[in-house]
Amino acid sequence: MRPKNLLTLLLFTLLLNTSYAQIDKIPAGFTPIFNGKDLKGWHKSRTSHQGTTGNFYVENGVITLKQYPYGQGGILLTDKKYRNFELYLEAKVDSFCNGGIFIRSTESGAAYQIELAMPGSLGDLLGERMNVSKGAHAAAIASVWKPGDWNAFRIRMEGDIPAISMWVNDELMWTVTEPVNDFVAGEITGMIGLQAHWSAVYSEAANAFNMANSWKPGAAHRFRNVAIKELK
Repeated sequence: MRPKNLLTLLLFTLLLNTSYAQIDKIPAGFTPIFNGKDLKGWHKSRTSHQGTTGNFYVENGVITLKQYPYGQGGILLTDKKYRNFELYLEAKVDSFCNGGIFIRSTESGAAYQIELAMPGSLGDLLGERMNVSKGAHAAAIASVWKPGDWNAFRIRMEGDIPAISMWVNDELMWTVTEPVNDFVAGEITGMIGLQAHWSAVYSEAANAFNMANSWKPGAAHRFRNVAIKELK
């Protein structure tokens, strides 16, 4: 092989390795909040309308969220509350499922939410059980997303009136500063949450927000390398 061609190959290999350097590796400066063995430091929401009986467990170093019984989801929350932080995690999301990453969540699941829905609003900023003054759309996520594989999220939240940014696989998707703090009574701390959406409808009143197709049977959302960097 000619030296010029060899140099080109080496540079290409270096760039390829760099672009995937964050996958399956917690970045420097972040502290794990999932020990890779069990759910110590986490608990199921006791009051979420998503459900309180979801099948949440750890297997092969991965947090797995499934519905149980079918139709009943739930939210897995950190025991600790956080104020200003950067959150890093890797997610593997089954298709035809609706879930999310909650930030500054209450016990009942009122939170700023990063939507994890395929198909749907993947990577968008929404509100769960509260109105968000200024949402965000991850318009470029299809260009970096790896379907059926692990994808790295980094979410930064800072300020009593929060400024929020999100990166997927090291690419900035959006950044937004809310005009107000959207939490009731101006709450400025909250838990990190991982959501498996409910999909059962038990009453006519619930049909106004029918999510019957939001979770396919046997599907799961999976998370690993969950870590945080607390900011001042």
